[in-house]
Amino acid sequence: MANFMKRGNKWQARITWRDEDGNLHQKSKSGFDTKQQARQYAIKLQKERLDGIDVENDPTFADYFNDWFNTYKKAHITPVTARHYIWTHKRIEEYFNNKKLKKITRRDYQKFINWYGKDHAPQSVKKLNIQCRASIRSAVSDGIIIKNFTEDINLVWNEDKKVKVKYLSIVETQKLIKALLDGRDPQFTARYMILTAIYTGARLGEIMALSWSDINEPWKTISITKASNYHVDGSDKKTKNESSVRTIRVNQEMIDLLNELRVNHSDKVFRNQEGTVPGSNGVNKVLRHAMKVAGITGKEGFHFHSLRHVHVAYLLSQGVDIYSISQRLGHKDISTTTKDYAYLINEMKAKAEKHVEGILDSLNSGNDVQKMYRGNKK
Repeated sequence: MANFMKRGNKWQARITWRDEDGNLHQKSKSGFDTKQQARQYAIKLQKERLDGIDVENDPTFADYFNDWFNTYKKAHITPVTARHYIWTHKRIEEYFNNKKLKKITRRDYQKFINWYGKDHAPQSVKKLNIQCRASIRSAVSDGIIIKNFTEDINLVWNEDKKVKVKYLSIVETQKLIKALLDGRDPQFTARYMILTAIYTGARLGEIMALSWSDINEPWKTISITKASNYHVDGSDKKTKNESSVRTIRVNQEMIDLLNELRVNHSDKVFRNQEGTVPGSNGVNKVLRHAMKVAGITGKEGFHFHSLRHVHVAYLLSQGVDIYSISQRLGHKDISTTTKDYAYLINEMKAKAEKHVEGILDSLNSGNDVQKMYRGNKK
């Protein structure tokens, strides 16, 4: 039911209704210049309510995103991932201020993406958009808005901010391995962790959490069953996702290197004699030093996680199929691997195409083939 009344020089519109339990509800808005404007607002409000929209709930975009994150996401993600959502919330708050969710249009959201993308790399823009889209889909499901204003958006980013992934050539990788081996000491386990990353492609947290029970010497395998929560308290936690639980085949050299660490008498493979497992700062410091010793230059921004790219690059160069690589990395499916390492795959594809071109050039280079071709033309 809709009512209209004049309040001073302005008009007010009010709709009232009862819910399934018979409780009375009302929604009103004042400040209309004419009765017709108030009537149109009431009609719109009535239609939204009949369409299943919660007309009483009118949060700002920032408040809804924060509530959605705390209700639906926070309990199911790691603290590291949670920081990305908190960052997105701050950007929404910065741009939209107190703008109501119901007032935001597709055009408004596109301008938000344009604003954010101006100073950010592609991956950062994509991550922000994915989180915003998920929250707005939830807002539609919650009956707060009718349309998803994040659909059919053109993502915009700053190419200059794009992270140039650096990996090592085979020769550089061999030099790094030699530098790590030459200076190793079982009392200091960071070098062994770096070598493990090169040989397995495992993540830092997965390597930090390795126990001796995860090492199968007869079968020459390393089982990834957990990860270190090194950003928080260093305790063990579940892996990034279910697909991250996997068994990685290694060579005897890797097994022999790990066995050198048994002198530390710890349940954790990489816990040193001081009773600690090196974290991100420790392994990256050792990695930079080893690269310097190996004479590897021009790799600004190269860090421990880059070794995962080194592992992939080497396997691709040796003709290992992408499915096997995906399994070693613990990706959910092959599409994740092809997306994350598209730059490497494209490089290998370009090299393969040049190789194919050379093969085709030699196809008609033999004298017998040439004679046959000339004979057929007569």
